[in-house]
Amino acid sequence: MMNLLPYAIAWTVLAIIVIVLAVARKSVSSHEDDSIHLSGGEASVSEQVVTAKKLDSIDRWGKILTVVLVVSGVALAIIYGMQLWDATSKVGLG
Repeated sequence: MMNLLPYAIAWTVLAIIVIVLAVARKSVSSHEDDSIHLSGGEASVSEQVVTAKKLDSIDRWGKILTVVLVVSGVALAIIYGMQLWDATSKVGLG
């Protein structure tokens, strides 16, 4: 039987990273100015651009890591299920 504990720990760390990214995105978006500034000050427009770039970067990494989290979680569940199936099928053969 394969020891899945190191993989489960790595998966948990990845899940924590995804949660931290979600909280960071929430924090950055709470400071976002939702109105569109076309004129009236270069500072407000450049601030919107910087915030948009931060959110884009967080979103990109969040999507990538969420897909990795789901795929690796499903793979771990399948491997665990196969090991459980194998262990219970051998019990009755004595």
